[in-house]
Amino acid sequence: MEAELVLASSPTDAGISCWDLRSGTEHLRFRSCSSPAHGLTSVAGRFLASSQLRDSKSSSGSILYWSWNKPQPEVKSFPTEPINALASNCEGTYMVGGGVSGEIYLWEVATGRLLKKWHAHYRAVTCLVFSDDQSLLISGAEDGSVRVWSLLMIFDDQRREEAKYLYEYSFSEHTLKVTDVAAGYGGCNAIIVSSSEDRTCKVWSLSGGKLLRNIVFPSIIDAVVLDPGEHVFYAGGRDGKIYIAALNAQVNSSSNYGFHIIGSLSEHNKAITCLGLSMDGYLLVSGSEDGMVRVWDTRTRNIFRVFRHAKGPVNNVLVIRQPSHCNPRTSMNFQAFSSRRHVVLPSPLEKYSNSHDDNIDTKACINCQTYNNIADVPYISFQTMQNQIKELQQQGSSAATEMEMERLKLERKRSMQMVQQWKKMYENLHQFCVSELLDGNEHESASRHNI
Repeated sequence: MEAELVLASSPTDAGISCWDLRSGTEHLRFRSCSSPAHGLTSVAGRFLASSQLRDSKSSSGSILYWSWNKPQPEVKSFPTEPINALASNCEGTYMVGGGVSGEIYLWEVATGRLLKKWHAHYRAVTCLVFSDDQSLLISGAEDGSVRVWSLLMIFDDQRREEAKYLYEYSFSEHTLKVTDVAAGYGGCNAIIVSSSEDRTCKVWSLSGGKLLRNIVFPSIIDAVVLDPGEHVFYAGGRDGKIYIAALNAQVNSSSNYGFHIIGSLSEHNKAITCLGLSMDGYLLVSGSEDGMVRVWDTRTRNIFRVFRHAKGPVNNVLVIRQPSHCNPRTSMNFQAFSSRRHVVLPSPLEKYSNSHDDNIDTKACINCQTYNNIADVPYISFQTMQNQIKELQQQGSSAATEMEMERLKLERKRSMQMVQQWKKMYENLHQFCVSELLDGNEHESASRHNI
């Protein structure tokens, strides 16, 4: 079974805690982190990133990067405004941030370049999540709306000008602040579940763009997570309970909690702020204002393990695959490992977009599916890739090496195609010469025969 890690952060300066999900071994504790809700993300397992809001009244914020082998943040970025929610796509190509003004920012991770910015909501963005095929971005906000954005639309200037609205869907049935959003499987045909301070969770269809189910809870719900089989979802309430809601069960009016709510988990003393699930769906992780992180067995509904965060409440939990270069803090070889393996992090995120980028035809590649060969992707700009490589090399970024490899693969593909063309031309030329030679011989024989 693949090893998984649990990461927990706090709105107070309590850092980021890290444990092995199943063994309970504590890994390196990362310092100097004061994250807002939904402000912690793992960028493709390469490094950690978190938005920072040390003062709720401040007009500025920051985004910090941590490598897996150093406790202190190594890269600091300062966006134009405080960022609440932070997310990255599964490949770690892009990072998106939701601002307190309602703006959404999209950066290219390798270069730190601000590729796009758009006004998404009337009030602060509270949560961001990518669809499983990475083609859609779903956002929730304090204005009570949930909006679905197509990344292809975001990057297609012509379609943006022609479209009446930039978003694909805007769901506005919540009456109060949206606290969390979870997306299922199926890309544009998936379901999404949103929670709100109006004490409801709503299930939406992305294929039809309509509300499928409205579930009313006994408490305000701040966190939701979908079971991998999408039979149920878990909702963390401010009353300290984790409610289990059925997605495909019949309405049961005899439930103790209400329609579609089939049970609950209760051990936390204070509000449940965040939830996560293991890859197999058998372990549920919950974080609370009581400073505890509990791991539940979803089959027996018993507590499997308990972790204590340093100090202060927990407002973010992540469950991720353990990176190959992440060692437990308790390992005797940790210091030697850290000094032996130095990871170079990407450049800081840009504060403003570079106006020069507007003259480049292709500035980004949206990978909606996985390709076996990078050369098979039809919308990669070779010139753009070369320019990015040169810039990254000048910055001394390790991402330049990766992009150089992709460029070489692309060149190899083109070289092979050219070799095939030359072979074909050679075969045609050879056939032509043979035909001409045979025709000439036949001509000569006929002439001699006539003589």
